Amino acid sequence: MRNALKIGELAKHTGCDVATIRYYEQAGLLPKPARSDGNFRLYGDSQVERLALIRRCRSLDMTLLEIRTLLRFCDAPERNCGDVNALLEEHISHVADRIAELRRLEKELKNLRRLCQDTQAAKHCGILEGLSKGAAGSRRRKALVGHVHRAHAPRRKAKSA
Repeated sequence: MRNALKIGELAKHTGCDVATIRYYEQAGLLPKPARSDGNFRLYGDSQVERLALIRRCRSLDMTLLEIRTLLRFCDAPERNCGDVNALLEEHISHVADRIAELRRLEKELKNLRRLCQDTQAAKHCGILEGLSKGAAGSRRRKALVGHVHRAHAPRRKAKSA
């Protein structure tokens, strides 16, 4: 690979949006790149590798805080990785909780679907009636706390570098 890529070239090379690359820089996940004489950002191999790692972590639904913690270990390769293991165990636990949450959601949706088997006037729709009746009870029930794609906070704060 060439030694210096402009941000658009980096975006194409990695499949990452330019705005996302800028955001990662602003968030401190990617170091500020060198600049050309024309003030273009110039990225090297190390930034390409770091961006690939960030994108892989995001594909595993890790938060920016979790990624930042992992990057500290990448930047200090002689450190003990016990906290990395703990961070991943915590993330696995969160994923398991979300899977259970999704199973409850699926069951609730299937129960709603059973309330209306035929097409009819909306005023007689069992699904709409079930949704209306369930709205009051859902405020008290905490089983389904949010949308699947929400960001999550780690249960414990990982030790900093």
